[in-house]
Amino acid sequence: MRVIGLMSGTSYDAVEAAAADLVLADDVLWMRPLGHLSVPCPGHLRGLIADALPPSATTVRAVTELDTGVGQAFADVAVRAVRELCDGAADLVVSHGQTVCHWVEDGTVRGTLQLGRPAWIAEATGLPVVSDLRSADVAAGGQGAPLVAMTDVLALSALPGVPAALNLGGIANVTVVAPGTEPLAFDTGPANALMDAAVRHFTAGAAEYDEDGRRAAAGRVDPALLRVLLDEEYYRRPAPKSTGKELFHLPHLLEALAAAPVREPDDVLATLARLTAVTVADACRAHGVTRLVVSGGGAHNPVLMGMLAEELPGVPLDSSDVLGLPPDAKEALAFALLGFLTVNGLPGAVPSGTGARRAALLGSLTPGHAPLRLPEPAAAPPRLLRVTGEPLL
Repeated sequence: MRVIGLMSGTSYDAVEAAAADLVLADDVLWMRPLGHLSVPCPGHLRGLIADALPPSATTVRAVTELDTGVGQAFADVAVRAVRELCDGAADLVVSHGQTVCHWVEDGTVRGTLQLGRPAWIAEATGLPVVSDLRSADVAAGGQGAPLVAMTDVLALSALPGVPAALNLGGIANVTVVAPGTEPLAFDTGPANALMDAAVRHFTAGAAEYDEDGRRAAAGRVDPALLRVLLDEEYYRRPAPKSTGKELFHLPHLLEALAAAPVREPDDVLATLARLTAVTVADACRAHGVTRLVVSGGGAHNPVLMGMLAEELPGVPLDSSDVLGLPPDAKEALAFALLGFLTVNGLPGAVPSGTGARRAALLGSLTPGHAPLRLPEPAAAPPRLLRVTGEPLL
């Protein structure tokens, strides 16, 4: 089955698309990546998203406009992916959409909202679309995140020791696969979310992020600010847990700066990079991680990666390329995999990672132009992911 995965993360700077051929043979899920696209999010749409995200107030009209706008943007990228990555022919599109709210109270997720109406994608491509991938896990008592855990578990299972996968997007999440125990997956805290917010604030919107970590490299970590930031209660909660920009946003940073003022913006950025490194490393040490496989935009920040190496001496840091999963395409490929599982009648959530009562079948299906025909349900779930560059039979 040829599947396209679409997503836009908490940084909402681009729509990511990745395509892959997927075949389930006995207990092995074979994946042949076909390439990926990263299409910048239109400026007006970025503004709509920023205006709708907590703690901002919004209106039902604005949410409706955003739902349509994200759906149309994803549809445009999906059309390109079919043409440029799939030689004009695909079987399924899987759309994560744009998260605008992840509603958490006292550590319990009450609801989650991803916008981007899938009907626009189905109409533009003619293909069936799997969307709304998080809600079923939340309804089953889970966090609805991190959903990349299924891909991580299948990909890491063959590695020795206690391997873990780390994704550094707006939020950082880890998946730990230790022998003899159930996999564990959770959000450790911010990755790029606070750093991006700080750059936009200090440059009055002239820059969106700290390119190549240059400003953080020019700064010094402020110990007082770091102590205040680390006092956040979220870090002490046990897993499974999840978070988002509902907590780690500009007001969160400004409140910390009010308690521990820092004159130089570059010092703030250096401190925020160290915050991410410390909180990720604390999580890895707590679970005995012996090898860390890294993906996401933060993997391109040499300052952040250097600090992470300092915090985890003796733990090798590898790119997800070692698993055959390009760092910039891994999340989109992970959602393609989840959609493939859904249409084959298999659950996509890892209950020990999300805290759900059961492993739920994820997502809702929107038919394309043709009548909806699903494969016969698979007899058993996969135990291992094999990524290959060779054509699949």
